[in-house]
Amino acid sequence: MKSEPGEVSIDDALASRNQSVPWTGVRNYQARNFMRDAMRIGDGVLFYHSSCAEPGIAGLAEVASTPYPDPTQFDPQSKYFDAKATREYPRWMLVDVRAVKKTRLIALSELRAQAALEDMQILKRGNRLSITPIAPAEWRCIIQHLLNHDGK
Repeated sequence: MKSEPGEVSIDDALASRNQSVPWTGVRNYQARNFMRDAMRIGDGVLFYHSSCAEPGIAGLAEVASTPYPDPTQFDPQSKYFDAKATREYPRWMLVDVRAVKKTRLIALSELRAQAALEDMQILKRGNRLSITPIAPAEWRCIIQHLLNHDGK
């Protein structure tokens, strides 16, 4: 799950009450569908900082809620307001994400250097989605890579 650190960073999530944050502002149907249809409480999340000086995986998190309507779609003052969304028929969903651990930054170049990750969706040319699923083998590769470089 990608987030711009200016919106919400791994540090923000760790500092928040219960260490969870609502993942607001997703306005891509495919990314919304991943949250709505595929994510379950307890699923692991790679917390990725994007659109910043040093993009990359900045921490580990987990899904902390079932999907529910993103309240920003109803707020005319929000940059995520959607005039077509109604409370009866919301268009945009979110899940709460609980920060588990801040890690050293794992840059995109490091991810690309892992042969086991060559098919990872986020690494595919032209991928702009803020939320992408990863295969269990990709998750294990990243966790082992993080742990090996964290000295644990």
